[in-house]
Amino acid sequence: MMQTLLVRALLVGVLAVSTAGLARAQEAPIKFGKIDEADLTDKPFVADSAASAVVLCDFGRSRFEYGPRGFVVVFERIRRVKILKKSGYEYATGQVSLYHANGQEEKLTTLKGFTYNLVNGQVVKEKLNSESIFKEEKTTNITIRKFTMPNVRVGSVVEYAYTIGSDFAFNFQDWTFQEDIPIRWSEYRASIPEYFDYRMLMQGYEPLAVQEQTESTGQFSVSYKGETVGSGFNTTRTEGGSEILMPRQTNHRWAMQNVPPLREEPYMTTANDYVARIDFELAGVRMPGQPYQMVAGSWEKIDSELLTDDEFGTQLNRASFLKDQLTPLLAAAGADPAARIAAVHGLVRRSVKYNGQSRLMATTTVRRAFDQKSGSSADVNLLLIAALREAGFAANPLVLSTRSHGRLQPESPMLNRLNYVMAHVALPDGQEVLLDATDELAPYNMVPTRCLNGQGRLVLPEAQKSRWIDLKPKDRLTSYRQVTMALDENGGLRGSVHQEHAGYLALAQREKLRELGEKKYVAELGASHEGWSIPKYTFKGRDELHKPLMLEYEFVSSSEASAPVGTVYLNPLRDFGMDKNPFLHENRRFPVDLGSQLEETVLVNLTLPAGYELAEMPQGLVMELPEKGGRFTYGVQNGPTGIQIVSRLTLSKPVYSAEEYAYLRAFFARLMAKQGEQLVIKKKV
Repeated sequence: MMQTLLVRALLVGVLAVSTAGLARAQEAPIKFGKIDEADLTDKPFVADSAASAVVLCDFGRSRFEYGPRGFVVVFERIRRVKILKKSGYEYATGQVSLYHANGQEEKLTTLKGFTYNLVNGQVVKEKLNSESIFKEEKTTNITIRKFTMPNVRVGSVVEYAYTIGSDFAFNFQDWTFQEDIPIRWSEYRASIPEYFDYRMLMQGYEPLAVQEQTESTGQFSVSYKGETVGSGFNTTRTEGGSEILMPRQTNHRWAMQNVPPLREEPYMTTANDYVARIDFELAGVRMPGQPYQMVAGSWEKIDSELLTDDEFGTQLNRASFLKDQLTPLLAAAGADPAARIAAVHGLVRRSVKYNGQSRLMATTTVRRAFDQKSGSSADVNLLLIAALREAGFAANPLVLSTRSHGRLQPESPMLNRLNYVMAHVALPDGQEVLLDATDELAPYNMVPTRCLNGQGRLVLPEAQKSRWIDLKPKDRLTSYRQVTMALDENGGLRGSVHQEHAGYLALAQREKLRELGEKKYVAELGASHEGWSIPKYTFKGRDELHKPLMLEYEFVSSSEASAPVGTVYLNPLRDFGMDKNPFLHENRRFPVDLGSQLEETVLVNLTLPAGYELAEMPQGLVMELPEKGGRFTYGVQNGPTGIQIVSRLTLSKPVYSAEEYAYLRAFFARLMAKQGEQLVIKKKV
């Protein structure tokens, strides 16, 4: 009986107890209040000139104690930062997240801090005061305590320390070793009794300087009001009648040294996917004499919970109110499944405007979202699934994590890793279609770029049959330009452009066109070309979402010369090719995630004035990335009235590994050099 009570105590905390602390096995790398005076000078930070601040040491440790409500996770942290620039003042502030639920809460038991400055050769320190500590209710379950260190200036060293006591064993503190500023030393320790089984997930690209694991015996003093703990536990009876639990304990230590800042790079998902960190998830509780009690969920369990939830699964069969609107639309679409799906998608897309909130669960019923004509991504797409079912399709939800929310870990089943839902339709011929109705300007079968993030989970009516689906784009980012231009004797140009944008680029340009309107769109286009005016233009296919967006326009670029010139230096691709290499850094530790494949074609027909010729024919270029990852071709040839230039770029992979980065960077460097070559056009002698 007492073993059962103890299990309950571990999970929800119900016993009256007293606590004995754990012994500290190894000296901490930092002592609060004892700084190195040299850190207040500039000399140790000469190499950090690009940084706004430097973390001198960040040290945390988590351990278990036994308190009045059962086991308590105690987290202690000491952090010390050197401020190098005014832009680094933000690192003199801190915040602590505290979780609360069901009448229990995490408590900030201590918070203290100092700002250190060197004044007239003397170290002056100023204490963090209570007036600089603020409370904010972030969500219904999260409270934030924010604080700002006093008297911060360039050259200051700030440090603070705090302790959190948590009744929630499942909310074991994670640890981040890397930030957007350099870190001299970051260390985390965790002492975990054998009763608790945690999954530990390490991620990032920085090496550990220390990784140690030792075993010891913990000591927890437990009082049971005259009852004994019972058999199966390693215990010792004290003279006062309490029991000393003595479980085996695993002590972990991880540390990183001289951690470089994680810089933002082009074509990233979110920095959280790549930052060096360790996460903890409570998998289960293992009590002596009791079977292993699993705490962590499984994807099958999550699937079942979603299907029965009022804010998710129960909304999927509530679109009968759309019958009168669907009937004529489906009749007009005929028997073709694609046309019928597009009709349903169009109805939802036009009826409910996406409010920009990415959600997994509905914020209201699908009927109310329809009536209100606005809703979150879940409101829109759950309505879409319900409408597709009402139309007779086998439609089901596909749940996922968006690119900005972070990479989904299929091996770690956690509901909070999901933040989005789309529609999946299985057709009778075995084909599958993914749909999203949040964008008014996207065709029915285009997966939003924000959703192109690894895998999603298809939640089927029989939860045990649910499965994973790769979120691969069917559309590309496609651009085609055909340019006809004529050069005059003064070096001026005039001509016309036929421009087509397809796939994801068409969506982006349609959104821009809707935002700016045609007149401002064209004005911005002209302003991006030096010296251009665009007297005439025509858009085509603006409302045909499944087709390219086309723009045909004429342009004039006058020359500063008032008389014929003997030599003209011209770079036609300057206005139609890439303006810069997106891969500037020499190396990269994580993948280049474009989201989709890319195709870009520029065809230029240049007519020369009478009596002029190309002084030297540029060499052509054909180059390919390894493993058929991409191709670039460039060629120039003489035509009947002038010159023809062709530039074609294809990137055939949506994601390139870090190992492929060097090839990709060199590829773009040569591409930019070739597109940047000038044509030298001279008057014939």
